[in-house]
Amino acid sequence: MSGLIDGIPDAIALLCLARVPFFHHLQLQLVCHLWRDALRSPNFLKARQETNASQDFLCVLAFEPDNVWQLYDPLMDDWITLPALPTQIRHLVRFGVVTLHGKLFVLGGGSDNVDLLTGERDGTFATNEVWAYDPLLRLWARRAPMLFRRAMFACCALDGKIVVTGGFTTPRESILKSEIYDPEKDVWEPLPDLNHTDDSACSGVVIGSKMHVFHKRLSLVQILEDGKDRWTVKDYSLPQGLMAVVRGELYVLNNVVVFKQDMGEQGARREFPLPEDLLSRIEFGMIGLEDAIYVVGGVIVRPNQFIKLSSDVDVMNVRRVTPTWQKVKPMSQCRGNVLGCAVLTI
Repeated sequence: MSGLIDGIPDAIALLCLARVPFFHHLQLQLVCHLWRDALRSPNFLKARQETNASQDFLCVLAFEPDNVWQLYDPLMDDWITLPALPTQIRHLVRFGVVTLHGKLFVLGGGSDNVDLLTGERDGTFATNEVWAYDPLLRLWARRAPMLFRRAMFACCALDGKIVVTGGFTTPRESILKSEIYDPEKDVWEPLPDLNHTDDSACSGVVIGSKMHVFHKRLSLVQILEDGKDRWTVKDYSLPQGLMAVVRGELYVLNNVVVFKQDMGEQGARREFPLPEDLLSRIEFGMIGLEDAIYVVGGVIVRPNQFIKLSSDVDVMNVRRVTPTWQKVKPMSQCRGNVLGCAVLTI
């Protein structure tokens, strides 16, 4: 007799449980202690990979509520609310976010908290703290801090590790320092410095298995080479705007159009206009998930100065012959300007 399912070996029973959509896992854990322990074990993620049951989820942190992330399940077209991030920093902003090995990592950043009575801000601009969320355990855990305090920096998952670089330590002090994190050892180590910095935020994306760092006002791109021993500089003359990577291809939002950007020598572009109702939204998030671009949340601004925090989600499948935008279920808890978004594979 099996411990998990009567009459079935535990190894096979685990594969059966692995095929159940993640949206129902909380209910599965309530069945019995054996199922709960099985669904929280490291072997469970491996079982989901072996059965091709792994799913991609959209992770979003918006202005409201404070430090609460939500996961969007495209399969169920529904949202899951995570436990609040247990940091002491109120209204965390300017942080880095990345997913790796089935966990969500939130790194650095500072507070945007304002005292409603005095109007004074919290004063914390940049920290080095690191948090990881385990969706199987449904718990946040503090990890080893970064070597440097950072805000508005580039952050990517690369070759099973996390690379962070650039950004600011104070509102006026930018930083060239780079470092790499090994999640298995919970250790940070230094990497070569960037070649240059700028008085603007930087971001990072992985294209062609290499980390590319973009500064907000510069056309130059800094690329971490395969050996991670140096940064090279190229000028792709990219348009300025939000960026998303879909199946290894870069898309850039510039004004009212999303460009598909060829990172080769030709620099060819394909244009996708934004839908009319998106033209009145600002401060939204944009990210690639499977074959689509997702535009999430933001603030709706009308000509008469009417302002509304949005929880809407618009999706465009860029692989279709004629891509069109459509709406999916809006965020159930979060709304407003998007502070961070990432794709988590569970």
